[in-house]
Amino acid sequence: MMAKPLTKKLKLHGFNNLTKTLSFNIYDICYAKTEKHRNEYIEYIDDAYNAERLTRILTDVTRIIDANILNIAHQDYDPQGASVTMLIAEMPTKVSTMEDGESPGPLPEAVVGHLDKSHITVHTYPESHPDNGISTFRADIDVSTCGIISPLKALNYLIHSFESDIVTIDYRVRGFTRDINGKKHYIDHQINSIQNFLSPDSRNRYQMIDVNVYQENIFHTKMLLKDFNLDSYLFGAGEDEFSNGEIKEITQRLRRETLEIFYGRNLNSLPKAKNGK
Repeated sequence: MMAKPLTKKLKLHGFNNLTKTLSFNIYDICYAKTEKHRNEYIEYIDDAYNAERLTRILTDVTRIIDANILNIAHQDYDPQGASVTMLIAEMPTKVSTMEDGESPGPLPEAVVGHLDKSHITVHTYPESHPDNGISTFRADIDVSTCGIISPLKALNYLIHSFESDIVTIDYRVRGFTRDINGKKHYIDHQINSIQNFLSPDSRNRYQMIDVNVYQENIFHTKMLLKDFNLDSYLFGAGEDEFSNGEIKEITQRLRRETLEIFYGRNLNSLPKAKNGK
């Protein structure tokens, strides 16, 4: 079932009461051979994605979606991880309208009333396992807005701000708003897929699948990095430091970890690749 086309501009009666929420998880996966390398990976992630840098990223998001920051709370955790929460408000607009259509938001280089239900949050979860050498980093990000501002505009910036092997994205529009004739509208823009809001380079780099419930205004996209370069997954060591047998075993471990996270379940066996390898 496809979303019904909307008029180019929707004239509203009063405030736009729709709540639009963009939630996504990003995963970075690596192989750290020794305990020392695993600890260094956690330290690297905690430094690269500490509360201060995450605050800068979310501050850029507010600019991209044309919002004002009302309040910031941020915290680095011991032994690892960080969180940032922002309350945001919609910037003043001349006309209460919403442009129809799907288009990618800006990339990182292109970068009123009090809306107490609008917020942005990010939480990070670095972790490792001593037995198989796999270490992962997960960031959970939520951008929830009321009014005209759309969190989808920040999607590309956020994807490019993190090292993402896997991305899972949920977008949902809740509630309703009324037009000047009193008719209720349960969505104020056209959307058939989150993929249509991604930049061309992201669509080329990732394998993607959708699970959408159009009648409920729920959209879900999962993204898996297409290219596998073992060196980019090794932390603290290069590919030339391993034997052929070790490389094969490490590749299998990384592939299993990646596919299990992507499909959201533990696999008894690995699906065969298209090239048979």
